[in-house]
Amino acid sequence: MQYDATMKLSGAEIIVKILENQGITTIAGIPGGSVLPLYDELYKSSIKHVLVRHEQAAGFIAQGMSRTSGLPSVCIATSGPGALNLLTAIADARADSIPLVAITGQVTRSLIGTDAFQEADTFGLSFPITKHSVMVTSAAELLDVLPQAFALAGSGRPGPVLIDVPRDVQTEIIEINFLPEVTSATRKPAHYQAKGKHFTLLIEQAVKLIRESTKPVLYLGGGTNSIETSSLISDFLRIQPMPVVNTLMALGVVPATSPFNLGMIGMHGSVCANEAMYGADLVMAAGAHFDDRATGVVEKFCPNAKIIHIDIDAAELNKIYAANVSLVADVESVFPVLTNLLGEKGEKNTNKTAKSEWLADVQKLKQKEAKPTNAGNFIASIADFAHQAGFGGEKTIITTDVGQHQMWVAQHYPFMCPRQLLTSGSLGTMGFGLPAALGAALQNPSKRILCFTGDGSLMMNVQELATLAEENLDVTVIVLDNGALGMVRQQQEFMCDKRYSASIYKKSPDLCAIAAGFGIPVVDTRTSGWQKKAFPKTGGGPRFVYCNIDQGENVFPFVPGGKANIEAILE
Repeated sequence: MQYDATMKLSGAEIIVKILENQGITTIAGIPGGSVLPLYDELYKSSIKHVLVRHEQAAGFIAQGMSRTSGLPSVCIATSGPGALNLLTAIADARADSIPLVAITGQVTRSLIGTDAFQEADTFGLSFPITKHSVMVTSAAELLDVLPQAFALAGSGRPGPVLIDVPRDVQTEIIEINFLPEVTSATRKPAHYQAKGKHFTLLIEQAVKLIRESTKPVLYLGGGTNSIETSSLISDFLRIQPMPVVNTLMALGVVPATSPFNLGMIGMHGSVCANEAMYGADLVMAAGAHFDDRATGVVEKFCPNAKIIHIDIDAAELNKIYAANVSLVADVESVFPVLTNLLGEKGEKNTNKTAKSEWLADVQKLKQKEAKPTNAGNFIASIADFAHQAGFGGEKTIITTDVGQHQMWVAQHYPFMCPRQLLTSGSLGTMGFGLPAALGAALQNPSKRILCFTGDGSLMMNVQELATLAEENLDVTVIVLDNGALGMVRQQQEFMCDKRYSASIYKKSPDLCAIAAGFGIPVVDTRTSGWQKKAFPKTGGGPRFVYCNIDQGENVFPFVPGGKANIEAILE
């Protein structure tokens, strides 16, 4: 953006103006001495600031906004302990490929390396867990570094970018006559479009494998979790019907009601999804990286299948399995090409009878599913109540923490659209759910956010109930209380001969009293008519729903460590 006259701006002013130009309207964080100049400029700006009670929550709030929008969001922390508290949320974003821009304050340049008050090597500590990390050494650098941060965070395989800004860089005044233009490359980066003779050859090989297969499976990962990709996959399945299995991060890409959808694979995946993978002669993996929780024993995951692997990150290809066809490309650029080629000249009907029989066979496997537990039935009923209250389908966003409740939600909540489930998948961070729900609510004010959590996870970031009450967001927090670290206790039951080491609490707090103390209306499921109170109309603010569950209730199916997915315990 060019100006007629030269302007004098401080580093902090430059940061704020660039953030505004990037379309940032909401930022979460906590101020401190090394970031006060930036906060002073935020006070004068149009950007809404959400004051959290812990910096980790600021990172997860930003994630909640990014996971629902697909665009980079921003969080702020001061130097030293503030920045260090932010690192867990940054690592979580890196693990789940979430675009994020984290801005941290740093001590003045002359004090760096002197063990100054609240000094820490934020750049060095963040380097392994970010997509890119940089310490800015002058205000002028911000003109390049900040726009590049947004471009890097959102392009290719998305991820977090950290910018460490010394305090005196924030106060440094420079003369400029322009600010960087905001383009599609900085705010909404273009996806990588694969093309060329080599790409065409690989596509033709993939089409040949699909046509020749009789037992194909489409294996979807988090890289497909967008509205655009979901639509393209729907088009593909109309031309080439096949069973679909999902990782935890891909739930909702194909609606739960689709006849092709077999549910989640892996340690707590459905029987039909796991057995379909085991019996497949072709696995078409899109945006998935074959992580251990999904595959179980690698040799018995899809032992008889040829593999087509599509991923934007070349490092993920051939990492776990040697693929027959490896496509380094954004899934959005591949599916339309496959759909067009498979639909030409009626060739979509290749092996039609065998593939139809395969679809019918895997549907029959649903009869072998584990019976829903009381907790599973409760979560399914929550979906029904939400629908009756007018918050069904795309009108609701679900966040979870990590543990048994997370798996029950994955198994029993009917996800109908992409970006409907927000959960910490790869890093598995307890304490994620509540602040992520706040971020989702800030980004989606017309929707009700349901945050499923456990008594263990809730206490990791329970202080953010204060932020929830302060912002009066439409978030229903649903806590399943079993007085234990449920998933750890379950694994100790089956794998440690019921030696429950440090997994059962000796004394549990009164969670309802805690929520009420923060000023949030409490709904106890042991009282009649609680369902209507849990889902107020839009603008009705937060609710805290308490559900006591049996401590011995387990998540089934359950694949113990060292076992193949087809060897799941069902009860």
